[in-house]
Order: sequence, then structure tokens, then C-alpha cells
Amino acid sequence: MSTVSTVNGGISFWYANEGTPAPREPLPGDTNADVCIVGGGYTGLWTAYYLKKAVPFLNITVLEAKFCGYGASGRNGGWLYNGIAGRDRYAKLHGHDAAVRLQQAMNDTVGEVIRIAGEEKIDADIHHGGVLEVAHTPSQLARLKDFHSVEIAFGETDRVLRGARETAERIRVSGAVGSSWTPHGARLHPAKLVKGLADTVEALGVTIHESTPVTEIKPKHAVTPYGTVRAPYVLRCTEGFTAGLKGEKRTWLPMNSSMIVTEPLPEAVWDTIGWDGRETLGDMAHAYMYAQRTADGRIALGGRGVPYRYGSAAAHVNGTARTRPATVEALRDLLVRFFPTTAGTRIDHAWSGVLGVPRDWCATVTLDRSTGLGWAGGYVGSGVATANLAARTLRDLIQQDSGQAGPTDLTALPWVNHKVRRWEPEPFRWLGVHSLYAAYRAADRREAASPHLGTDRIAKAADRIAGRH
Repeated sequence: MSTVSTVNGGISFWYANEGTPAPREPLPGDTNADVCIVGGGYTGLWTAYYLKKAVPFLNITVLEAKFCGYGASGRNGGWLYNGIAGRDRYAKLHGHDAAVRLQQAMNDTVGEVIRIAGEEKIDADIHHGGVLEVAHTPSQLARLKDFHSVEIAFGETDRVLRGARETAERIRVSGAVGSSWTPHGARLHPAKLVKGLADTVEALGVTIHESTPVTEIKPKHAVTPYGTVRAPYVLRCTEGFTAGLKGEKRTWLPMNSSMIVTEPLPEAVWDTIGWDGRETLGDMAHAYMYAQRTADGRIALGGRGVPYRYGSAAAHVNGTARTRPATVEALRDLLVRFFPTTAGTRIDHAWSGVLGVPRDWCATVTLDRSTGLGWAGGYVGSGVATANLAARTLRDLIQQDSGQAGPTDLTALPWVNHKVRRWEPEPFRWLGVHSLYAAYRAADRREAASPHLGTDRIAKAADRIAGRH
């Protein structure tokens, strides 16, 4: 397989395939709003959507540094699924039942996004095929079975455990010894969703200013080079870009993730792979992968390359950052290991982006009632669906704070107003993240070479240090 013809860099294949949107005007100067939303990705746009639907007379302004969907919302793997970062920690802090309510809300969120996309006529290539996660080694199989049991304990009684033969009937992943499937997942085209959502929000009367980077957020103010937006509520919806704001460098770590996409595969290759259900596909490795079968018959596959850049730098900000050739090769090798008949297939595009990681790996949604500042994020790669639940929760928190409504089931979820300590300063942050991912890759290699069950002790130690468990 050659990568000579691979488009490397740019924003993502999704935009190369769909085209970038026509630019919206930047902020023309100082102005006022009822709600100012910083960030034109899924979180910011969904929040604007639900607030405007609930209170049509609200004056809502969205400020976006580049264009809507420029960040993770236009670069992700297209997994609309029910995973949420931090659920186990929330169970420890607030009790099992509270975490079950959070998980149920996430289960329902998958259907909510599909429903709204249909109502608003947003064609995002959505296919509701569920999520299939596979195991390759005895250790992964043991971890898969434990994972499956835990998910059932958190209320996913419709989850299905499959053996090697049943897994192959769904997707013929080479060497797969088992899998776990949930119906709470769907494949989609990320850029089509975010572009459709931005158009929908604008049609409702929300003002969107693009090419307007916010340099500082403070109570009732969002400061940009072109002027300041003053509003009683200012919401930070910047996810992996949060570190670029004044005073937020250590709030969330911008974790890098990289993807490749193949050329459209011929039917003969699909006959060897199967995948007729179009499930999103993941695995139980510590340095895990994620993939989908696209609407036009490609495989889009992602994983960690260079996990973190020193000083929380986001080299992708200019939109032209290249994915390291070694990362492209590693993802290509993973593709062929999963599906040997793709050997010789052209890789059409490689790209990267960042996602937000809190120090305790817990997604959060918060409104500080004393300042009017709110934020949501820290999704750790599960943001396509989680952003929607966060947006509806921000809507309810603002309505409660403004006296327009009382508490709701969403405002009582355990991730609301969760506080997280800041990341360590450099160089400890860089050393820690790179050491952890080196440990995870080493653990995967050791497990692959071992006939024994059980998670490698290196990975267990890395999880404890990272704060993931």
C-alpha cells in the first residue's frame, strides 16, 4: 500500500469531501447579547439551538475563531454513541444510581441527535447501526467481558456479547475472538452534521460571527481583537482549544488524535469484510482505535499518533498541520491487520485534531451562578453525542438561573458543576502524557505476546497515574 498520493493535512477528509462552508462575517465591533457562546462546534451550536428553541426572543451570539466545525466537530471519527468520560468516577462520588441516570441520559442522546437531524432536515449520512467493540487477545477478551458486564450493570440490558463466530458474521476482523455490541450508536459524517446545525441555528435567528478569535473570557465579557461582546451569560464551548484562552492553559489538555481514510473499496473487498450493519467499530486495546464504514464505501480509521504537544500547543490551528508519516504508516498497518484484503488499497487522506482531556478524565457541564460564566467539555473523545447532552443541560441551567424554569432531571445529573484540578505545569505534563502512552503501547505488545488472561500490570499502573480509574 502506498501513501505517496495521500492528502496529508488540511482540516479533514470530511471537509475535503464536503467542501468548506462559505465564510460568515467577523464581529464588527462591541455589542451586547443575552447569551454569548464562545466556540462554533457541536457544544456551542447545540447550546444555541436549544436555548433559541426554548426562548425564541433571546439574543444569542456565537463567536468562532475560524469557522463552525473547524475543530474536533469537523475532524472526528463520526461516532455518535453513548460513551461518557468519567462515569465510573461519578458512581464513586455520587453513587451508582446517579451514574445510571447519567448513562441513561447518554443512551437517550443518541436518539435525540438522530431525531433533531431528521426534524431539521440535516442530511449527515446517519446510519443507526450501533457500536461493535472487538477483542483480539486473551487479555482483551477478559477485559471485554468485564466491560460488557459493567455496561449491563449501568443499565444497558440491550447490549449483546458475541463470540468469534458471531462476531465474524457481523464484521470479519482478522483474529477477533469476541465482541460486545450496543444499539446505542450510529455512524455519521461529522462535517455534514456541524454545517447543517450551523445553518439551522442561523435560520432560527442566532448571530454567528466567524474568523473572530476570543482571547479572554471574563464575567459578562468575551474579548476579541474586533471588539467585546457583553452578555449576562458567557459560555465557553472550546473543548480542545481551551488552552489557548487567557488563564486556561492547564484547564484541559489538548490530546491529539489522527485519522486516515481509504479510497472507496470495491464490492469484492467488502464481500470479504462484511460490515453490512455499518456499526461503528472499536477495540479493547489500551491504545485503542476507532473506525467507520462511510456512506461512500470507504473505511475511516483513527487512533493516537503524537498524543500531546509540548506546552499544550495545537499545531493544527492553522489548518495545514501534517500528520507524521510514521503515524500514517501505523494506522495503515492497523487497517491491514484488521482487514488483510485492504492491503494495496490507497489511503486518500490523513489528518489530525485535538480533543479536551480533564485531569480526572471526567466530562463536565457547569454554570457559575455568581458570575454567569458557563462551560462544557472535557469529553475525552466522546463528544459527538455528549456535546448534545451538555447543550441541553446548559439550556436548563440558564433557564433555572434566570428564573424561567426550575430544576430538571438534567440539572440533577452528577456531572453538573463537577470541579477538576488543573494539569501539572511543563515539563511534567509533556513527560507524563508521553510516558503514559508509551506504557499503554508496551502493555498492548505484552498482551499480544501472552496467552494469559488479564490486563497487563503496566496498563493498570498507567490508569492509576492518569486518574482514569
